[in-house]
Amino acid sequence: MATRRVDARRNEQALLDAAAAAFVSAGVEAPVRDIAARAGVGVGTVYRHFPTRADLVVAVYRHQVEACAEADLTGLGAYAALARWIDLFVDFLVTKHGLAAALRPDSADFAALHTYFLDRLLPVCARLLEAAAAAGEIRADVQAYELMRGVGNLCIGAEHDPGYDARRLVGLLVAGLRS
Repeated sequence: MATRRVDARRNEQALLDAAAAAFVSAGVEAPVRDIAARAGVGVGTVYRHFPTRADLVVAVYRHQVEACAEADLTGLGAYAALARWIDLFVDFLVTKHGLAAALRPDSADFAALHTYFLDRLLPVCARLLEAAAAAGEIRADVQAYELMRGVGNLCIGAEHDPGYDARRLVGLLVAGLRS
């Protein structure tokens, strides 16, 4: 029985990673069979874990928030850790815009996810900013919320415009934090 639970958890993680990748490349309407193939599981396994597309979308959103919040940045200097985290945050945001579009913005689920997003990621960003400022690597007057909001605004629409390179602009923003 314990082996089955380990397999089920492994399958769920593989599905969440595969769905996130599929959502980035093809949007939240990516075919379930493509997500299953990316994860190396059958379509039935997808539906066993996530009976509806909305269940999958919400799970991917939470999974990506956690991945961003728990990112391993050990061994990096303060500025490099901040820049790497912002890079991960951009990956999340590009997917998030598609995920948000799949949910009704006026729904309680959407509001709860947004609160969860802020509660998990604002403290991480604040710690990284504080560490980089304390190390003298960035200016000290940047607040986590305004940086995250700025990065988020630069990412809006990136998934629909192949001529727009949000990552490049975010890189310029992060470089501008240097003291």
